[in-house]
Amino acid sequence: MKLKLLTAALCLTAAGVATGSASAQTLQATKDRGTVRCGVNTGLPGFGYQKDDGEWAGLDVDYCRAIAAAIFGDGTKVVFTPLSAVQRFPALQNNEVDLLARNTTWTMSRDTALGLDFVGVNYYDGQGFMVREELGVTSALQLSGATVCVQAGTTTELNLADYFRANNLEYNPVVIESQADVNAAYDSGRCDALTTDASGLYASRLELANPDEHIVLPEIISKEPLGPAVRQGDSQWMDVVKWVHFALLNAEEFGITQANVEEMKSSDNIEIRRLLGTDGTFGQDAGLPADWAAKAIAAVGNYGEIFERNVGTGSPLGIARGQNALWTNGGLQYAPPVR
Repeated sequence: MKLKLLTAALCLTAAGVATGSASAQTLQATKDRGTVRCGVNTGLPGFGYQKDDGEWAGLDVDYCRAIAAAIFGDGTKVVFTPLSAVQRFPALQNNEVDLLARNTTWTMSRDTALGLDFVGVNYYDGQGFMVREELGVTSALQLSGATVCVQAGTTTELNLADYFRANNLEYNPVVIESQADVNAAYDSGRCDALTTDASGLYASRLELANPDEHIVLPEIISKEPLGPAVRQGDSQWMDVVKWVHFALLNAEEFGITQANVEEMKSSDNIEIRRLLGTDGTFGQDAGLPADWAAKAIAAVGNYGEIFERNVGTGSPLGIARGQNALWTNGGLQYAPPVR
């Protein structure tokens, strides 16, 4: 009996190893295919949306391009798949996309129960509310009895229920799958308030018929650390996506930009040379070219450039860096060193 149990255990262990090895193929499959398959938002200005000419743009979109550039030296080698909140996790789980870069909140249940791994936070956010200015509402605590538009299948829906329950407020939720339809319902007057991540509120306001007639209330009712996610079981691919994120942050900290990345390769700073691939074998150790980080930065710029171009104060969204400033400037963005 002991022998049979030991044999069975060995078989199970071997099967587990084989399964793990089989799943750890995303980087090679991406190289063989010649493109990175990236799941993005169906249309959220500043993060993931298609411009009038059909080109994809946004902070998350630039992350996908940075990953493609790190692998292929070409940030255009990306296939973008627009996914609704309901579609996004099954698409990643079923290997329809290689990563999810879709303003998705990192939570414990998603990190443990869904078979996903989050690689970092590319935008620190929090849930808020938007209302028509004519209502005279200045605080979310004045929304008792309100009808609130919210997207289905999101942490937003759960946070909304928690907030109103905690504050003994009544509300009537209008739950809709597509964010575009949520915005349209609110704009048509079907709802008194619209709730989503604060960054999403600024983006949604741009799509309303009369944006200046709407205000974002001051309350932030949740923590929403947004970031890219990959499937569990492929540590090499997780490392690639994670270290591209860290490279963009380190580049900003070192003053490496899209414009000066080539000249910075000859810097006297050893940390810069390690990052840009002129010292050490860090890229090769990750299955990437030596100049992987330099190619990513050349394609989209450093984190600060990506932020300002897509959502910063000079963009239509006009969002200040706030928590998304580097740690050296009082923010939360911090990356481990290439060493």
